[in-house]
Amino acid sequence: MGLFDFIKNEFIEVIEWVDDTSDTVIYKFPDKNNKIMNGAQLTVRESQVAVLMNEGEFGDVYIPGRHELSTQNMPITTTLNSWKYLFNSPFKVDIFYVSTKQFTNLKWGTSNPIIVRDPEFKQVRLRSFGTYTMRVIDPKKFITEFAGTNPWVRVEAVSEQLRNTIVSKLSEGLAEAGISVLDLAANFTEIGEKLKPVFQKEFDVWGIEIGKFYIENVTLPEEVEKMLDKTTQLNMLSDKLNQFNQMQGGIALENLSNNPGAANTAGIGAGVILTNLLQPQQQQQPAQNNAPVADPNEKQKLVDLLKQLGDLKAQGILTEEEFNVKKAEILGKL
Repeated sequence: MGLFDFIKNEFIEVIEWVDDTSDTVIYKFPDKNNKIMNGAQLTVRESQVAVLMNEGEFGDVYIPGRHELSTQNMPITTTLNSWKYLFNSPFKVDIFYVSTKQFTNLKWGTSNPIIVRDPEFKQVRLRSFGTYTMRVIDPKKFITEFAGTNPWVRVEAVSEQLRNTIVSKLSEGLAEAGISVLDLAANFTEIGEKLKPVFQKEFDVWGIEIGKFYIENVTLPEEVEKMLDKTTQLNMLSDKLNQFNQMQGGIALENLSNNPGAANTAGIGAGVILTNLLQPQQQQQPAQNNAPVADPNEKQKLVDLLKQLGDLKAQGILTEEEFNVKKAEILGKL
């Protein structure tokens, strides 16, 4: 290597960053203390911004494209260096590449339960998690407020800080949304849109924009979940009993159409019994309505109904208490 080649290698003529990662937000060009040749070619690719810094002060910012570093194309840096005339000598500046692409599938979640006010349960502790997207929109502010002089910043370090901000503001945002915890799952998208402005106020400090914000799940306290499970079970049981009544009613109507005298069939008896069980207990009727039945046919109907009650109790459809109540009513009529 000749003397000219040695000197030439001391100067940087081509500056570029080929990002072969998926998680780098800031990359400082490794100049190895070498000076940049006047007229060096600076390449900025799409989703990148190049920021020049001279002795801790911001210089020029370059958007995607190919740029020649000279006094004509470096007005701010030229002023900082007090270059009052065109120069041909190599110069020294730090060059930071900032990725402006959208970083996706960033995770957030509450490590501890947060307390939210609920219109139905007053105060509820809940956990939640989801994902969000972000990108840098102000490179200078991001370098100043977040990265400093760090030569390499990965999105993991950024997302950790943003995650803490999201969790700290989550309860505030949910309170402003005014939606019951019972309706959260049905309104995740709407709630996410309402929460975004709350988070963006904090992200603005770092020159970051939040793109999408998703709530994937909300975990309620165990006692609330048990109550909801119990309510669901009762609703399911009520639906099944209603369906059974409708089925028995249909069978009874079919039997009546074939045999008008079959009013005391098991279908009608079971349907009447279950319908009464679903309804609130009626007040005691006047004494004359509880008088014993004199008609032998009516007595036989009551006896058949009593047998059907016993069958329903044996099948577990009626409890012992429900059976005894109905039994006493029928025996009173006999």
